[in-house]
Amino acid sequence: MLKINNYNFKGKKALVRVDFNVPLNSNFEVTDDNRIKGALPTINKIIADGGSAVLVSHLGRPKEGPEDKFSLKHVVKPLSDLLGKPVLFSNDCIGETADKMKKNLQPGDVLILENLRFYKEETKGDKDFAKKLANNIDVYVNDAFGTAHRAHASTTIVAEFFPKEKMFGYLIDAELESMDKILKDTQKPFTAIVGGAKVSSKIDIIMNLLDKVDNLIIGGGMTYTFIKALGGNIGNSILEEDKLDVAEDLMEKAKEKGVNFYLPTDNIIADKFENDAKREACKIYNVPDGWLGMDIGEETMKKFGEVIKNSKTILWNGPMGVFEMENFQKGTVSIAEAVAKATEAGAFSLVGGGDSVAAVNKFGFANKVSYVSTGGGAMLEYMEGKELPGIKAIRE
Repeated sequence: MLKINNYNFKGKKALVRVDFNVPLNSNFEVTDDNRIKGALPTINKIIADGGSAVLVSHLGRPKEGPEDKFSLKHVVKPLSDLLGKPVLFSNDCIGETADKMKKNLQPGDVLILENLRFYKEETKGDKDFAKKLANNIDVYVNDAFGTAHRAHASTTIVAEFFPKEKMFGYLIDAELESMDKILKDTQKPFTAIVGGAKVSSKIDIIMNLLDKVDNLIIGGGMTYTFIKALGGNIGNSILEEDKLDVAEDLMEKAKEKGVNFYLPTDNIIADKFENDAKREACKIYNVPDGWLGMDIGEETMKKFGEVIKNSKTILWNGPMGVFEMENFQKGTVSIAEAVAKATEAGAFSLVGGGDSVAAVNKFGFANKVSYVSTGGGAMLEYMEGKELPGIKAIRE
């Protein structure tokens, strides 16, 4: 398999699948350029070698063909500013204009093609559409981990036209290396922290992790389905009634496999789902009627913190409470602090999944953990042991 580090792009035109699915404000200005920055090492390597980069991406979920608010032209200036050089733009991703622009590229040029999802063929994984993307291109580089779990034309199918000239970009390489470190070269004790609102969205990852972890910490809204399954009173806390048996089953399996299964013992409750609601602390099994759990309590923070600090490998996916509300962010911050301390002491820590990533960024811990994953759904599926089409297309 080709590695980007050892490849020379001199005189080559590279089709690079990037993830420029960035948020825009009402003036179509990019409000968070992290994903653009994430692609820079790969783009810089290609142009420094004397190659040219043709960037393809999706943006948003356009329904019927082209829409101005989903145009990738809005990304041209921010990318050009970051690269310190002008970036070319084609107002179509296939067809005459795109082909001509690709053909005329000079070494060092960077070209962005228009939003792939203006064509239904992209998400359908259409082979003819993929072939058009491959026109006038020498080498394919996939650097969009966030879409690697989708068998789309630009993430998977296009690789077929480059049987020998295909590779991952630096971003996907780093993602896979970090996840393989967690899944394959694990240093013990290994602790997984799984939070978020629903058990249902995390069943598969918990199942797969039970064979690997020493400690499993559960937090966030999903806690209450487990507590209810154990016969506790959860008041008006979030509950997945149809997942009570699943919760019991997961706890049973953890026991069978000798995994320490940690649930919160106390929590911060509120009389309504609002930041300025009335707040109280109570034991997790005794949430009064009409009240709902919003965050983990002091006792739990202390216990979870100890487990984390004694770990050598840490995976964190999902917050401990409603951290978006200032009065209910303490639990999530305490976990971030514990993970940062363990990392400083030599543990390997991987944070992934939209909400946990938002939390470490919001509270300033992104540089204090080993790796922050950019791919929410893709990371979960990889951790669940599933084969991702976009990864397989390059590896095989």
